[in-house]
Amino acid sequence: MAQMKMKLLALALKLAGKLPLRTAQRIGRALGMLGWWLPSRAREVTKVNLEICFPELSDGERKRLARSSLRHTGQTLMEIPMIWEWPVERCLELIREIQGEELVQEALENDRGLILVAPHLGNWELIGLYFSARYRMATLYSPPNLPEFEDYMIGVRGRLGSELVRGDRRGLARLVTLLREGGIAGILPDQSPRGKGNVHAPFFGMKVRTMTLVSKLLQKSGATALMVYAERLKDSEGFRLVIQRPEPGLDDPDPLVATTALNLSVESCVRQVPEQYQWEYKRFRHRPAGEINPYTPGKVCKG
Repeated sequence: MAQMKMKLLALALKLAGKLPLRTAQRIGRALGMLGWWLPSRAREVTKVNLEICFPELSDGERKRLARSSLRHTGQTLMEIPMIWEWPVERCLELIREIQGEELVQEALENDRGLILVAPHLGNWELIGLYFSARYRMATLYSPPNLPEFEDYMIGVRGRLGSELVRGDRRGLARLVTLLREGGIAGILPDQSPRGKGNVHAPFFGMKVRTMTLVSKLLQKSGATALMVYAERLKDSEGFRLVIQRPEPGLDDPDPLVATTALNLSVESCVRQVPEQYQWEYKRFRHRPAGEINPYTPGKVCKG
């Protein structure tokens, strides 16, 4: 059964990967609108997240933002097979503009490595492909729910030589080594981390469980960190790669200071193109113990 699922998934990805950008994005927008019209989980979670993060907007403004967000999420869903299946050169041609590229060169001049902190904003798969085409790079990842899919994912993401390392102790040790050797590590910072040792830090004004991984890597390796996202341009023109400095304090030894700086850095990126953020993710489900779960108001969080 698992092998059949993998075969069907691989076939779907390969077929979707043959589409041109404009067609894929049109299909993605249609899927996003379907998610808006139907009583979907994605729509409900998006509405809750936007109420938390943008209380200053009117109900009508949040509604329009939610609808636009789901359309962008649908486009991301359809773009990923292209990034995985298209020839690398064709993918890189989608990047029409790079803002802040000089920050990368500046960070790598000290030979102490660079951590790219890439929120789920725009098309994050394109970021890994771009940097692995130019630098020695490793990316942290979580194994997929379908184990048979892992080899395929590693193959397409690492086809330029980028390493994919699991988020376990051995993988983290590998990232530290790579950074100390002057390489680049890519991390998605806005997932709710598992396990102990994480901190509840404010994100858009609400305390939420936040990873301490970035600050620990910075402290152990002496590397520099930069924020990065690939903004989707209008009319299927491609993408703008935006690179910017994080908020001060990301490497602070105080975990609360460091995680607060991390969330502020993500928030700064999101506020620039909020419609392209992955709002259907339950980012606020792990709050301090005793706080209300915003997605299930009748329940309290366990921390």
